[in-house]
Amino acid sequence: MTTSSHSLFGLTVDTQLADFINQQLLPDTGVSEQQFWQGFAKIIEDLTPTNRALLAKRDVLQQKIDEYHQTNKQWDAQQYHSFLTEIGYLAPQPEDFQIETLQVEPEIAQCAGPQLVVPVSNARFALNAANARWGSLYDALYGTDVLSQEDGAEKGATYNPVRGFKVMAYARQFLDKSLPLESGSHIESSNYSIVNGQLIITLRDSSQTCLKQPEQLVGYIGEAQNPSSILLKNNGLHIELQVDHQHPIGKADKAGLKDVVLEAALTTIMDCEDSVAAVDAEDKVQVYQNWLGLMNGSLVETFAKADKTVERKLNADKHFTSVDGKQLILKGRSMMFVRNVGHLMTNPAIQDSHGQDVFEGIMDAMITATAALHDLLGNSAVKNSSAASINIVKPKMHGPEEVAFTNTLFSRVEEVLALPKNTIKMGIMDEERRTSVNLKACIAAAKERVVFINTGFLDRTGDEIHTSMQAGVVLPKAAIKQQPWISSYEDRNVDIGLQTGLSGRAQIGKGMWPMPDKMALMMKQKVAHPQSGANTAWVPSPTAATLHAMHYHDIDVFACQKAIATRIEASLSDLLTPPLMADPNTLTKEDIQAELDNNAQGILGYVARWIDQGIGCSKVPDINHIGLMEDRATLRISSQHMANWLHHGVCTQSQIENTMAKMAKVVDEQNAHDPAYKNMADSAQSLANSTAYQAALALVLEGVKQPSGYTEPLLHAFRIKYKSELAS
Repeated sequence: MTTSSHSLFGLTVDTQLADFINQQLLPDTGVSEQQFWQGFAKIIEDLTPTNRALLAKRDVLQQKIDEYHQTNKQWDAQQYHSFLTEIGYLAPQPEDFQIETLQVEPEIAQCAGPQLVVPVSNARFALNAANARWGSLYDALYGTDVLSQEDGAEKGATYNPVRGFKVMAYARQFLDKSLPLESGSHIESSNYSIVNGQLIITLRDSSQTCLKQPEQLVGYIGEAQNPSSILLKNNGLHIELQVDHQHPIGKADKAGLKDVVLEAALTTIMDCEDSVAAVDAEDKVQVYQNWLGLMNGSLVETFAKADKTVERKLNADKHFTSVDGKQLILKGRSMMFVRNVGHLMTNPAIQDSHGQDVFEGIMDAMITATAALHDLLGNSAVKNSSAASINIVKPKMHGPEEVAFTNTLFSRVEEVLALPKNTIKMGIMDEERRTSVNLKACIAAAKERVVFINTGFLDRTGDEIHTSMQAGVVLPKAAIKQQPWISSYEDRNVDIGLQTGLSGRAQIGKGMWPMPDKMALMMKQKVAHPQSGANTAWVPSPTAATLHAMHYHDIDVFACQKAIATRIEASLSDLLTPPLMADPNTLTKEDIQAELDNNAQGILGYVARWIDQGIGCSKVPDINHIGLMEDRATLRISSQHMANWLHHGVCTQSQIENTMAKMAKVVDEQNAHDPAYKNMADSAQSLANSTAYQAALALVLEGVKQPSGYTEPLLHAFRIKYKSELAS
């Protein structure tokens, strides 16, 4: 943490950040230091008051809702609806319209497939995600629980041919569904060749067949009659059959197939927000440097793996010969969004002319957009945008006024950077209650920019609990998932997205699969996302992206959207009904303690890494030792849930404290293998001196008064405290 700073056009800028911008970010953009800083300072001066006013309105609305619930103890849906309209929480519905976004990436508008979300602060993770556009189906099947380890098919330190055979058989069954043959099966194939522009498959009995849909053949590598790679397409996604009779895997396959490679993560969100722990200039520079490296192609990460040094960089494009003999080039990387932070937080990296920390969302917009100029100007050997656009996901906006503010912010950034209007596209995270209930108006406020809406169960539930904090006792977390408002929320997001013209022009997305080690379960359950009409859904790893891609071969999402567009819009009344217990007295002592244990363990497991190690997203074991992908959204729901039960007397503060102390020991044991982990519970004195433990406890005990139930204010304060202590 540094203390030196530069004074630039009335801004006080931490030296690390100022030097990064002047020496690394701006060169080769055509934007001068004066143009950047003068314009940036003016944006901060003009938009900071509006940002503050929007946050103040959140507080005013919440206070009115709290008072309503304290006065009205009996639930009356119609009365509540009228009240929310009267106070301006429910905005007027706009007339029917269609979004007008132009220059949209083909991966966003024309395709359906998996989406990765990754902390951009971690260079290795970011590069792995960017390179997850193409994934080995063989590797994904061999290394996960999609295939059982029974009958001699165990995963071991060395290659197991029995398991390998299972992989090949599964892959051939997938090919039969996605690339059906005129007769016979891919399982019987012994040779693939291209004759007169058509794929010819020789079967084991020496008979020959072709594709039932010959147009699925797109291209190849090598000689047509003896190709080393065959490129096919189904439901808009590519499948590459790689042939090599000399390869160890190809030798065991009669047709010489060494791998089936799937187009997987069509898009990736490089995250500056919930999966990142960035509290000061030092952290923000790391975030921005990695994003810049992705945009100008310079990001490289070197690491040790199995006694070897591995260098990771952005993959090159893939080159094929098309069926008509022309060169065909396909992007070798996922199309990258960048997710900025929301409107709430400020950051000490920059202070305005009044000595106040600058809103981090304004900072992110200016700096991440400037970094993306390198891509637009061709400063990288590999291209991200195919549509001359910068795609920014904006989270945690509350209602149409806040979307309109982001629209203004993006317009002002475009002016400073001399970009055409609406170059910066907007992804709207439908994860806050006031956005959900006003989603049509939110989309209308950005109808020339919007390229993305999605649902986020965890943040949405955290906000639901906080908004209805005074209404009563919320259900146990598992029961909340079964409430009508959840299905209404998920369905309305698709309904309104289709009504406003997102199909074929923007993404309608669904949330994260949380268990990266449970891929067999994912394959059973996550097919529901494309079936719901979502043309993208989040996955936790490149391997998961490859496996989830198979769902988009099974399901034609755009056909689903046409069918869904005719249904009746999901109920707003259901959406507005909070998930409350009819009779909290039905909870037994055992029920209460089990819920507290589960919440406390999850909170501590995540916060310990956030505070002590600066890790914003990782696989954290739950109370049953199942690894879950955790970020601030999971923390928000758990802390708000405990805060609600404490507030309504379901449990006591001493019970919370005892539970936290007990679970701190569990979390310490779960992290015993991590040399960087710092124990919380060696003694009572350790708990008192553990910044991470105190942060976790504060998130619950102070949860009722946290703005919208967000965890960022406390996390940032405790992380800054920890870093200061470490430095001194």
